[in-house]
Amino acid sequence: MEDNDIPGTSDGPQPRPQLLMLAFFGNHVLEEGDRDLCVYSGSIIDVLGRVGVGEHAVRSTLTRMVNRGLLQRQREGRRMYFGLTPQATRVLQDGRTRIWKQGAVNDDWDGSWTLLGFSLPDSWKRQRHDLRSRLAWSGFGALYSGLWLAPGNVDVAGVVAELGLTDHVKIFHARADQATDIELMIRDTWDLDSIAARYTTFDKRWTAHLGTGAGDDPIGARLRLVSEWLWTIRTDPRLPARHLPPNWPARPAQETFRCVAEQTAAPAQRMARELLETTPSR
Repeated sequence: MEDNDIPGTSDGPQPRPQLLMLAFFGNHVLEEGDRDLCVYSGSIIDVLGRVGVGEHAVRSTLTRMVNRGLLQRQREGRRMYFGLTPQATRVLQDGRTRIWKQGAVNDDWDGSWTLLGFSLPDSWKRQRHDLRSRLAWSGFGALYSGLWLAPGNVDVAGVVAELGLTDHVKIFHARADQATDIELMIRDTWDLDSIAARYTTFDKRWTAHLGTGAGDDPIGARLRLVSEWLWTIRTDPRLPARHLPPNWPARPAQETFRCVAEQTAAPAQRMARELLETTPSR
């Protein structure tokens, strides 16, 4: 998953259409338990229009995601419907694990690290970019140029294999020697100020929604909420809490996210059933 954000506005960060599209299908297809459901393009245009994405941008994003193997296209008469591919389902399941199961705070770190070393030809710029993007999403940071590490025992072999880079990568699991200053290593490897700023911005923006209910547009509010949370956590490797600065802002931001998610869940689901036109995948 790439860093799908564009410069923020006065209302907060505005994720790119692809991230909003993934959040849409995660909310209203994957979470409904029917991965074989296809959604009418007009319904998608309606919902994404509620969060500021124009029709042209929606249609362009749908086409790009079909070309990238993230969505499948299905014609029913004169109407076009879109559904998840196995690749997109895996991406969304990974995101669901990050959001709802793991959480943003790592209180249970066992002291282990996963190290990944790679060496790619200079001409493999796209492969290098794709690998770094996937490693960042998986919680890795660059200790050195070709040596990345992540806290805990991370199963990253599947990601490497999916990119076709198994022969160019070596993976190790280890513990730091007592001579290693872990807090210094963390500060040198990850941009803690940037990660903390994302949490602070998210918390400040969404705290205002607590106790106000779902509002007049719960489906739009929930889509913004989930996509902005994904934008917030995508660069956070869930570093061990005991090695982070005091008052690390991930914890209050996560509480805010979960509270707003709970208050918008049922209203958004009811509204989706009224608005979305769907058909089974063939």
